[in-house]
Amino acid sequence: MRIAFWRAGKDKAVVERAVSKAKAEAKRAELEPRIEARPARVAPKQPPVESGDIDLHALGAALARKRSWIIVPTVLALVASIAVVNLVTPRYKSESRILIDGRENVFLRPNSDRAEERQALDAEAVTSQVQLVLSRDLAREIIKKNKLAERPEFDPVLQGISPLKSLAALVGIGRDPFSMTPEERVLDAYYERLQAYAVDKSRVIVIEFQSADPDLAVRVANSIADGYLVLQQDARQDQARNASQWYAGRIDELRRNVSEAEAKAEDFRSKSSLFVGTNNTTLSNQQMGEVNTQLNNARALKADAEAKARLIREMIQSGKPIESSEVLNSESMRTPSQQRVALRAQLAEQSSTLLGNHPRIKELKAQLADLDTQIRDEAAKLARTLENDARAANGRVQELSASLDQLKKQATSTNGQDVQLRALERESKAQRDLLETYLAKYREANTRETIDTAPTDGRIISRAIVSNMPAYPKKLPIVLIATIATLLLSSGVVVTGELLRQTAPRAVAVFTPAQTRPSARQEQVVQSMAVEQIVDPVMAKPAPLQPEMTADADVSEFAEIEQLADSLRAAGTMAKKVTVLGTAAGEAITLSTLTLARHLARDARVVVVDLAASSPTMAAVSVDASAPGLAELMQGEASFAQIITRDKLSRLHLVMAGRAGFDRSLLQSPRVTLAVDALLRAYDHVLLDAGSASDLPAELLTANARAVVVPDASMAPDARAQMCEQLSAVGFSEVTMLSKPVQSSDARDAPRVVAA
Repeated sequence: MRIAFWRAGKDKAVVERAVSKAKAEAKRAELEPRIEARPARVAPKQPPVESGDIDLHALGAALARKRSWIIVPTVLALVASIAVVNLVTPRYKSESRILIDGRENVFLRPNSDRAEERQALDAEAVTSQVQLVLSRDLAREIIKKNKLAERPEFDPVLQGISPLKSLAALVGIGRDPFSMTPEERVLDAYYERLQAYAVDKSRVIVIEFQSADPDLAVRVANSIADGYLVLQQDARQDQARNASQWYAGRIDELRRNVSEAEAKAEDFRSKSSLFVGTNNTTLSNQQMGEVNTQLNNARALKADAEAKARLIREMIQSGKPIESSEVLNSESMRTPSQQRVALRAQLAEQSSTLLGNHPRIKELKAQLADLDTQIRDEAAKLARTLENDARAANGRVQELSASLDQLKKQATSTNGQDVQLRALERESKAQRDLLETYLAKYREANTRETIDTAPTDGRIISRAIVSNMPAYPKKLPIVLIATIATLLLSSGVVVTGELLRQTAPRAVAVFTPAQTRPSARQEQVVQSMAVEQIVDPVMAKPAPLQPEMTADADVSEFAEIEQLADSLRAAGTMAKKVTVLGTAAGEAITLSTLTLARHLARDARVVVVDLAASSPTMAAVSVDASAPGLAELMQGEASFAQIITRDKLSRLHLVMAGRAGFDRSLLQSPRVTLAVDALLRAYDHVLLDAGSASDLPAELLTANARAVVVPDASMAPDARAQMCEQLSAVGFSEVTMLSKPVQSSDARDAPRVVAA
């Protein structure tokens, strides 16, 4: 898409007339003879090309030229620091170390806690112990013990206050010692010289103390360590004392409670007849057990007698020999049994020689039968005796069963009372156990209160010793720091002045010998020649001078550019993209773009993108005239870092359209828009030199952009107004019309915007 600056219609003739007139004026300007230069007696010196880099050679020369401004303050600082460190009263430092282990003597613990291992203190506990070392209570004890309040080192009022300190106190720089109490003055001096801290990754506390007297520093450091341990012991003893007093009061109360609980239990037991027998059981339960035992014994006797009697009856009825142990062991059966054995022996002996019908054999058999009858009668009598014993045992069982049933009924009626009694006994036992616990703790607390070696959380592992080397002031470091700081400061002042001189805004001066100093008119012509030689280096010789312009015209033209730059700078992000185009010649549009960009580059990051490529001026002012451009970027032959160059006369950055002979159709690629968007993210302002914008995409020029129109000098006012309306209609957010373009003859004023 191409941008039409005005539409066809009745205004077309006016525009054509303005364009034809502008071309005729340009042609006449080319044919018009230029003013020749003055004689060579005024030999202008080419101004140095400023690239915006720091001139290290100039900085070194400035340091060598102003070396006296560096050496003298450095020597004075060296002498003053040596004098000061020798006048200051030295202080000697001593330190002691305390290990915080949180342990105590195992033999001083209760028996129940001896098997336990105490946990080590954490970092917060160690830090808390450091604050205990720095406590005011301990400080007062140390000050009193070492009589620090009587030393002028700790109470400056004793040796008098200097007028300088009094004056500083009046203006509020320091505190007035006379407005402080003696204790406050001594405490301030004490804490100024004391330092306590915990060693990293350990439970060790370091106590450092400084004093003009090394012996005093040692005494105070050791006194602080000892006082810290004593303070902990006192705290433990106070804790034990308070515990023993509290336990004493509670023990008396518990004793009364135990007495009352035991009295209630005994009174209830007596009223309820719940007396306790052997084995800590009540009498009713004990009797029930005894009756039950007797009942079991009676049942056993009954069963045993009945079994023996039944066995004997069965042997008698069966006619078998009586071989029961009860019968055989009976006293009445012992003699017949022996006689029976003797008769059977005789019968056996006689039967060997006599026949069965022999009178002797018959006699022996008759005696044996009589003995058997006698034994059976005795066995029957014994069976009847056992049956009688069984009946007697049966009666005993019945009596004991009745007694047991009666005791069971009695026990059932007393169970509720027994429950109440056990509750009273439990309460009494609980009170008694609590009393015994309190008594044990009271004895322990009372013991810890009276012993001299109460347990502490720390122990001294290193005591302070006398030091012969002063810890303050550190003479060598102080002298070196003061000397080096003065050297760097004075050198920095010289370098800063030189940098400000190099970067101060100034015009490009033309230096000539005093005897051939040109006039003001000649100076103006020479400056114009010098700048034209820089701007138009493509010519083999310096370009001829253009007709001079009046000073009022120069001031008016650059004032307009500067006002436009101020308005764009004030717009901020709304003016990040500025498209410069118009009906003027390409050279004029390029010079106008460079002038505006140099104004903006004073305090912002600005880049000019050459999209017209109709003027050699852009390559002439670049530090690298052969640098690739957007065309090479589109073809992938160059990168962003390679296409961005710098302006010779300012901090401005430049991006060419491409090397000579490039294909302009590459500038219509959508990737050009992406490249411009990337530049918008990197720079504060991006100025597009679009020339007449005859073959460039509208989106590339108008998207989020402002337009700056460089018209031809002969363009009519109504054509200018119409052109602004047309540009606003195609998408520009704001359109600014310059009064006239910047011509090459006006380039002599460009150095005024170089040192931005």
